[in-house]
Amino acid sequence: MKILVTGGMGFIGSAVVRLAIRSGHSVVNVDSLTYAACIENVASVAESPNHIFEKADICDGVQMLELLKQHKPDAIMHLAAESHVDRSIDGPGAFVETNIVGTYRLLEAARHWWVSQGRPEGFRFHHISTDEVFGSLGTTGFFVEDSPYQPNSPYSASKAGSDHLVRAWHETYGLPIVMTNCSNNYGPFQFPEKLIPVVILKALAGEAIPIYGKGDNIRDWLHVEDHAEALLLVLEKGELGRSYNIGGENEMTNLELVEKLCGVLDRLRPAAAPYSELITFVKDRPGHDKRYAIDATRISEELSWRPSHTPETGLEQTVQWYLENADWLESLKSRTGVGQRLGSSG
Repeated sequence: MKILVTGGMGFIGSAVVRLAIRSGHSVVNVDSLTYAACIENVASVAESPNHIFEKADICDGVQMLELLKQHKPDAIMHLAAESHVDRSIDGPGAFVETNIVGTYRLLEAARHWWVSQGRPEGFRFHHISTDEVFGSLGTTGFFVEDSPYQPNSPYSASKAGSDHLVRAWHETYGLPIVMTNCSNNYGPFQFPEKLIPVVILKALAGEAIPIYGKGDNIRDWLHVEDHAEALLLVLEKGELGRSYNIGGENEMTNLELVEKLCGVLDRLRPAAAPYSELITFVKDRPGHDKRYAIDATRISEELSWRPSHTPETGLEQTVQWYLENADWLESLKSRTGVGQRLGSSG
């Protein structure tokens, strides 16, 4: 299968690219190389004859259509997005432009190309989204595919908007789509503005490890390699017009997560004092959702998928990767937002 992947130099996108090529697929990797993109993320497959990189912006509909005409993919996996909640608080416009307008222009390019090819039955447009579109849960319950949308940040609102556009293009124009909504991802190559790489970066530097509020916000953590596996499975076997929730079966508070990370670092890179002594509670960010939790019954029952990483194995592997790839981490420190507090302007 030839797959056009948008955002293929990003964290999740690059995991999809690496796995797709290892699985025998051809990949057209489309990325505009914004601040969070890293060419090094696909270094292991960059020289493969099955990998083609195209520097392009999904907001340029003409360019997207030209790429479709040139490469004639069997499927599109749409991962390109602005994704950091804190950045969306400080600058929501970029999120509206990329996540909503960009998705619209990509959908239109895909629709026109699909129609021009005689509406091939095997074509798929796979839209990758987040559980944050569903809002915040209380102490009990889980998000299911039919949960009402109630986004609480500019980021999640922009992703909700893109979800609705994709669904509408299926219902109105018949574009063959599948959708997925995932929980919080972690793993190798994650840009160091998200919680886990920030904790590792701060701890290794001997700096304060910031935790919002009381650290009692709860997330379900999904290893990015498990996520990539699930995404390719949905692309190939998911039912058209259907959405699938993808979770890690790994629910914990932010404080519990950080303490686990500190424990792993204590074992793998011991310091003079336990890393947990660096934990510092800071002012909470505006609109901080209390709890996310995914019910992944549909993908489990219909497609026989479950995550393979446990909290223990996944976090250990992730910390080990960052310790072994200090040069990759060091090369990003000069980029805007790395190691800085964002999202406090609200």
